[in-house]
Amino acid sequence: MTTTDGAPSRLRAAWDQPSIRLQRIFALLLLLGQGGITVTGSLVRVTGSGLGCDTWPLCHEGSLVPVPGAAPWIHQAIEFGNRLLTFVLSAAAIAVLVAVIRAGRRREIVGLAIASLAGIGVQAVIGGISVLVNLHWWAVAIHFLPSMILVWIAALLYMRIAESDDAAPQQRYSPTARTLTVLAAVALSLVLITGTMVTGSGPHSGDAGVGMEGRLDLDTRMLAYVHAGAMYVYLFTTLVTVYLLRREHAPKDAFRTSLVLVGALLVQWAVGVTQFYLGVPRWTVPIHIAMSSVVVAFCAFLYAHGRRRMPTLI
Repeated sequence: MTTTDGAPSRLRAAWDQPSIRLQRIFALLLLLGQGGITVTGSLVRVTGSGLGCDTWPLCHEGSLVPVPGAAPWIHQAIEFGNRLLTFVLSAAAIAVLVAVIRAGRRREIVGLAIASLAGIGVQAVIGGISVLVNLHWWAVAIHFLPSMILVWIAALLYMRIAESDDAAPQQRYSPTARTLTVLAAVALSLVLITGTMVTGSGPHSGDAGVGMEGRLDLDTRMLAYVHAGAMYVYLFTTLVTVYLLRREHAPKDAFRTSLVLVGALLVQWAVGVTQFYLGVPRWTVPIHIAMSSVVVAFCAFLYAHGRRRMPTLI
């Protein structure tokens, strides 16, 4: 015999003691959201909508929402929509945090969840500052780089949630391979930093009214070469890591992750080369930004595979 409140009761029970599966679903939504909001941010830039809302935290002086005639409606819609996604992302971060606390997960996991939520708040403030300083290149760069850190944190959180809290951590790579994953992450940081400098000197200021004012006054071609050099260093360290994992017969899940990472790097390389020779067409920018999040996430996955609490709980 069934009762009318059977489904609500099951939902309450699932929320009172969230399963590993539910925690991972929330964490995956958070990870996708962290990467997705960087893509919508790039759409703001390439469409020149950065000042569609010209103040912060309001959209326009005296109004929280877009105002007809204050700016082109499409620019207001794109910029305001990007701001609204912050609330969606915050909801995902809150859901993860509440779930891992209710499940009584270990301190590391709760700490990563707290860092994710706090980082979203910090990012909202940095985004407001970039608007208030009329999209100066350094403010936009500072806005992008923490997003990549938050993608990294969300990827680690997704991996760690699947682990048993009671099991002892196990080293799954040799010390050399583990060191290389760290060096690769450092090289990736240089790729991202130099990438923001290329963007800062390039043609897409984020708003047509700003133009080249506040742009990085360095030769874009020279910066592109520096960025490419950093990319090749990162690719080399990653390929060496893949070789070591293959030679050492590393766990299959870790090796598969390394292959996906190499594939993502090759796609990112192809997009970057296309941008260089075609003069950074607008349509390539969101793809390049999206692939940055993919690369960061899989770099974090590969790093996390090196030391895990086993058995994993899926």
